[in-house]
Parts: sequence; C-alpha cells; structure tokens
Amino acid sequence: MTTSTPQRGPGGRRMDQKFVKRRQRGLAVLVASLILLIGAVIYIGVQISGGGETVADRDYQGSGNGVHQLVEIPEGSSVSQLGPELEERGIVKTDSAFQTAAANNPDAGSIQPGFYRLQGEMSAAAAVQALIDPANRVELLDIHGGSTLLDVNVVGGNSRPGIYSQISRVTCTEGSENCIAAEDLQNVGATADLATLGVPEWARDAVAARGEDPKRLEGLIAPGQYVVNPEMDAQEILTDLLTRSAQQFNDTGIVDRARALDLTPYELLTAASLVEREAPAGDFDKVARVILNRLEEPMRLEFDSTVNYGLEDVEVATTDEDRAQVTPWNTYAKDGLPETPIAAASVEAITAMENPAEGNWLFFVTVDQDGTTVFNDSFEEHLADVQTALESGVLDTNR
Repeated sequence: MTTSTPQRGPGGRRMDQKFVKRRQRGLAVLVASLILLIGAVIYIGVQISGGGETVADRDYQGSGNGVHQLVEIPEGSSVSQLGPELEERGIVKTDSAFQTAAANNPDAGSIQPGFYRLQGEMSAAAAVQALIDPANRVELLDIHGGSTLLDVNVVGGNSRPGIYSQISRVTCTEGSENCIAAEDLQNVGATADLATLGVPEWARDAVAARGEDPKRLEGLIAPGQYVVNPEMDAQEILTDLLTRSAQQFNDTGIVDRARALDLTPYELLTAASLVEREAPAGDFDKVARVILNRLEEPMRLEFDSTVNYGLEDVEVATTDEDRAQVTPWNTYAKDGLPETPIAAASVEAITAMENPAEGNWLFFVTVDQDGTTVFNDSFEEHLADVQTALESGVLDTNR
C-alpha cells in the first residue's frame, strides 16, 4: 500500500488535494477567458480596419484627380445613400470610407438634394467636404410668379430676364460642358411636339393654335425652385419643367374647378396669370373675383398688364396709344380674357381663381407706394381712387 505525502502550502501548511485541483481549474478558466477576450478584440479590430486593409487600401488621398464628374442627391434621398455610387464611379475608393467620413463630419446632415460637381479619386473626407461647399452645387433654377418666357425691357429700370434666359444661366456655369443658349430653348419651345414636351392635354389645342409663336408655352412652367440637370439638352429640360408643372396644376383640381366656373382649364390658368401680375400679396382672391365679375357682366377687363405683354418696352403706366393697340392680349381692345397666359402663375394665384373671394367688385387700383389696393363696384368711386393713385405717384411714367 502506497501513501502520498501531503502537500504543504506557504508557511508549511498542509494543502488539501481538492483545493489544489479547484485552483488549477480556476486558473485554466481564467487563461481560456483571456484568450477569448484577446481574440475578440483582435477580431473586432480586423473588422473595423477592413479585414486587415491599410488606410490606403480603403481610401484615396487628396482632393481629387482634376477630372470633374456630376453627381445627384435626389429629393427625398440622403447623403449616405450616395456612397455606393461614388465608389462605383471611382470618386471615392470605398463606400465604407465615405460612410465613416460622413459620420465624422458634423455638417454632413446639412447637405441638400441637387447636383454637385466632384472629382475622381477624392479622399472620402474631401468628397464629403465638397458636397458641403455650396460652390460645388449646381445652381437652382428659381422662377418667380409673374415671370415670362422672354426677357422684358422695363422703361426706366433694369431688364427682367425671362425663364429661357434663367435656364441658360444655370446651365452655363464655370466648368459646364453643356451650355444651352436661350435661343435654343426658345426654338424648342416654339417647334417641338407638345405631347412630347409634357404640355397638359387640356392646354394643347390652345397652344397649338399659336403656331410657332416663341411665347406659345407662356404660363405653363409654374413658379418654384427646380433642380436642373445640366447634362440634359434643351428639349429634355423643358420636358422636365413642363411635366412637373402640369402635375402641380392638376393637383389643384384645375379641371373640375374650371368647369364649375364655366371656364376651360387653360382659361383659368390665363386668368390666374392676370391675378399674378395685377394683385398684391393678400389680395389674390379679390382680384380673381373682379375678373369673374367682369366676365359675367360682360365687361372688358382693361388690365394694363395685358397691354404691356404685347409691348417691347413696359412700365406700370401705359399710354392711350398703347391701350389702343389690338393684340391677342390687350384687354382694353378686346373682350374677354387674353388668348394666352401672360406670365407664370403660382399655385396661390391658381387657387385664388378656383376659390375667389365673395364680393360685387368691378374695379380696383393700387393707391400708394406701399401697395395698398382699393376695391369697389362704383365707377365714380374708382375714378376718385385713380386720382389718389396719380397724386401718390404710383402711376407716374418714365417715358
């Protein structure tokens, strides 16, 4: 029979074998846990670094190779969704680097939809910064209510650029390789197929009746801010604008509302263009009511804006000679509405025509420089208001 010599601990104390075994097992568990922990740290580090890739493997260096490319952030999209496309086109090296750069830039959330000029082989951080810099964003086309297709020469003032000139300007920026002349846009507007251009069906007959009039699309491009793709040609740009505008018009219920007012949708749009040109802000619905009341009388509208539309040089005060000229638009010389809209009518002006104020007014005139407009249904009262306007200088002429 063999016996084992008892183990002794520090100070010569006897150690129980079970205790020794427990301590050994605990040490083994600790070592195993440390190994697992170290392995996990290494694994996470490898994943973050891209599987062992260096920074150069994941990202370009510098601000680009000088070759410009146009990229778009669509409306309703975010900058992070742009990453895969930038990688595919060689603008950034990897989407992961771009996502990291966007997450690390506190201004990335302010990047707006639109077209941007970037370069090939940019560092991810440089690409994000280029998107933040407004100098790299293609300028928005900003069409105001009352704008016309062609330029307007204002007597005693600056010329008003027309919509065709505005489109040309946003396509002819520095570095653009697709500068579209206003004359090219005008030619397309005058000759292209109306259905192909996106002219709403309810307007096509009236527009076609104008032949190749360079102003035949007047009023069919709605006011607003538009992102124009500078790589499109003249017809593509006009088609895009006209199609989007037609949707805006239809969304107001223009077809049904026009029927309720005993007008065609095109006539309602034409009347809305008069509201846009004649009414100060806040009085759109009242001017709309004057138009409808005069048409119902029947009574000529006699709006100076319709006189000016047919003139080469315009100003608020028209002359007796101007008002005597017979044109398709001059409502001093013709009954009813002008044959076409005379300007771009905003959704607000269209809505005012669709929902006019209640009243018996037949006359209105702006009586001071602050834009105060007086409405009444008496010609005698209207003459007194006109005299007030003359005395305040509102109707002064620069001719």
